[in-house]
Amino acid sequence: MGCGSCSTGGGCAPAGCKSNGSCLTGGCGKMEVYDWLSNLDMPSNYKPFQVIEVKFKGARKEFFVNNDNIYLEIGELVAVEGPTGGYDIGHVSLTGELVRMQMKRRKTAIDQVTRKVYRKATEADVEKWKAAKAMEWETMHKARTLALDLRLSMKISDVDYQGDKTKATFFYTAEGRVDFRELIKKMAETFRIRIEMRQIGMRQEAGRLGGIGSCGRELCCSTWLTNFKTVSTAAARYQNLSLNTLKLAGQCGKLKCCLNYELDTYLDALKDIPDRVDSLQTEVGVARHQKTDIFKKIMWFSYPNMEDWIPLKVDRVKEIMAMNKKGQKPNNLKEEAVEVATTTIIDKIPDYENVVGQDSLTRLDDKPKNKGNRNNRNNNQNRNRNNADRKEGAEKAERTDRPERVDKPEQRGPKPPQQSKNKPEVKKENAPGGQAQPKAQGGQPKVKAPAGQEQPNAEKPAGNKNNRNRNNRRKKPADKPKNE
Repeated sequence: MGCGSCSTGGGCAPAGCKSNGSCLTGGCGKMEVYDWLSNLDMPSNYKPFQVIEVKFKGARKEFFVNNDNIYLEIGELVAVEGPTGGYDIGHVSLTGELVRMQMKRRKTAIDQVTRKVYRKATEADVEKWKAAKAMEWETMHKARTLALDLRLSMKISDVDYQGDKTKATFFYTAEGRVDFRELIKKMAETFRIRIEMRQIGMRQEAGRLGGIGSCGRELCCSTWLTNFKTVSTAAARYQNLSLNTLKLAGQCGKLKCCLNYELDTYLDALKDIPDRVDSLQTEVGVARHQKTDIFKKIMWFSYPNMEDWIPLKVDRVKEIMAMNKKGQKPNNLKEEAVEVATTTIIDKIPDYENVVGQDSLTRLDDKPKNKGNRNNRNNNQNRNRNNADRKEGAEKAERTDRPERVDKPEQRGPKPPQQSKNKPEVKKENAPGGQAQPKAQGGQPKVKAPAGQEQPNAEKPAGNKNNRNRNNRRKKPADKPKNE
């Protein structure tokens, strides 16, 4: 087969090569079918698997035949044959031998796959497909309005448009059968497309709508779960779960599908544990069964009027049950109790300096306390200020009959004699000329001092009210009356 122009000596090209026996290193290089270097390990008569898997909206996956051997990769948009004519747009999810394994798992024969792959989706196909998907939300709400007008006991949960905008599938849930013939007529007149009604269950509805489960992850039915198995309360009993419907039910209102995930493991572990062990007969009394640790294989028993539970190995419980059948009774079970290791909680010391306090769960509780201390401090200051003002007001009321006195260190001297308001007196001083000075306006006698001599016993006018208050606050100890 080879031309002998390369170092391999010829015979290196596989069957189907149209390069006339030449190789890439020394010939013409006319490889027209495929790069044979990538298929050296495959047999010469190998044919790729022609069936592919395409994924549509709502985790719907279907198989299609790739008769034209179009090279497709996972994630590409392709145009495939519709179920009732036309074409639909979807993403390639599986190709090659993996599709064969998936068909075996779903028990689908190759003869049952009849719909074809037309082409890779073009730009016009993608634009038309996006326009169809944009109409689904508005169409669903209009369909719900029409169903309410006809008083039909059904709930339209989702709408799926075909890629060519010629058909729409309406998914609904209902407790029983619904006569929606009149509804289809009105929807066909409104939307001008072909209508298909499909009833689904509560689990399928949750899978199509999606959501977040109690575990914090996306719902299994909307991501990877395709086959729904029946879930019963026996699965919860085998796993020692409390029969609380609020915790065991999912968003669909049915029992959670994840209850079946670990059921087989629990059933295997329960094979070694005896069933229907209600009590054990001992010489001290009857020990009642309280609980069982399935994976540690330890069973707890307790005597009446005693709070302590006695842990026993499963093998020892079987021996005691055999002894009770023979009429024998063991001694006190406390002597045969198993030591159960207690888990010690170690406080983890952070390896960084906590400056802000973000790792403290009570960091939000400290703020009201600080705020309260600050408020108490402010309240105490306001209370002290109010008490001072109240005391100052009392002092003002007592000093209404006498003039204000302001002492300065440089003007201290003998007290002037008090004068009554009704009969003002004129104070005689040694003024030049030997004449007494009359009393000035304001009720206080104004005496002139000789030039260059300081007036010994002069008082300043009282001033306005604000100045008096300010001076009283500064001179509180000195202004207290003597009566106090």
